Amino acid sequence: MKLLVPLAIAGTVALGGLALTGAARAERAVPIPAARIDLPPAPGLQSAVLAGGCFWGMEGVFEQVRGVRQVIAGYAGGTRNTATYDQVSTEGTGHAEAVRITYDPRQISYATLLRVYFSIAHDPTELNRQGPDTGTSYRSAIFPQSPDQARVARAYIAQLGAAHAFGHPIVTRVETGAFFPAEAYHQGFYRRNPTHPYIVMWDKPKVAGFRAGFPALAR
Repeated sequence: MKLLVPLAIAGTVALGGLALTGAARAERAVPIPAARIDLPPAPGLQSAVLAGGCFWGMEGVFEQVRGVRQVIAGYAGGTRNTATYDQVSTEGTGHAEAVRITYDPRQISYATLLRVYFSIAHDPTELNRQGPDTGTSYRSAIFPQSPDQARVARAYIAQLGAAHAFGHPIVTRVETGAFFPAEAYHQGFYRRNPTHPYIVMWDKPKVAGFRAGFPALAR
């Protein structure tokens, strides 16, 4: 379950007596190299499914990316043939909170989406948690939608590991499993709830970090 900060007023979060203004804070994108292996541009729209903690923030970041047409919050992996927030929050279904990104590969490549994913959208060195949220449903995982996507994802993880791009080992897993869209109230949550305490505290800094670290990719 998501940890909610108790107070948000005009974009300011009160936490332990310290006021932090979301608009003034930004996470710094980790300066990682571009992938050496990528997919060539292809006609038509493609999909990528990525898990990296709360889907509100993942959706918020990838909605900023040029070439992304749609981002849907949902659940991926797991062993059941359906998924709801109440079920997944029990940590007993094997699903992860994830986003399905529909993108135009003539404008942005799959590996470039992965670069944003690893650099700023989440921390790929945190095992079964992101920020204040813990459990396997908040794990770092990539769900390739084709064998070629799987090849690119595994190669990039290996490349970043060999380059020691992070201070700790990458724990991101490459998995399989269906994607199930989340409930309507989760969709577009970042856009619709800009002063929500969780958004201000944890997600606005990521979006600001993306726009600062990847200005050429930002809408």
